[in-house]
Amino acid sequence: EVQLVESGGGLVQAGGSLRLSCAAPGLSFDDYAIGWFRQAPGKEREAVSYISDSIDSTYYTDSVKGRFTISYDNAKNTVYLQMNSLKPEDTAVYYCAADSDVYGGSWHLGGEFHDMDYWGKGTLVTVSS
Repeated sequence: EVQLVESGGGLVQAGGSLRLSCAAPGLSFDDYAIGWFRQAPGKEREAVSYISDSIDSTYYTDSVKGRFTISYDNAKNTVYLQMNSLKPEDTAVYYCAADSDVYGGSWHLGGEFHDMDYWGKGTLVTVSS
């Protein structure tokens, strides 16, 4: 069974940077769209960014465009989310997720756990003002 394991969360001041990692041993990036959701306190889970290697496509939600960059290392079976110019409103638990809908449709259904094939347990990002 595929297990997604996130790391890299933590506390950072506004304007700072963090890089999240998601290790996905056994997952073929050719067959999945993989990326990140986040859930802030009291808010619904939202898709932040995903990458779909098979169709050479990436997605970013509007609020992170120009600040976050998603990438992957096939050799390490790891996906990264480089987060720059962090803002207090980026504070959330960030979840790595993967789904076999390589066109990304499942990422925009509402972020329910049953929408995706695999989830990580989440990593907390806290941005102080």
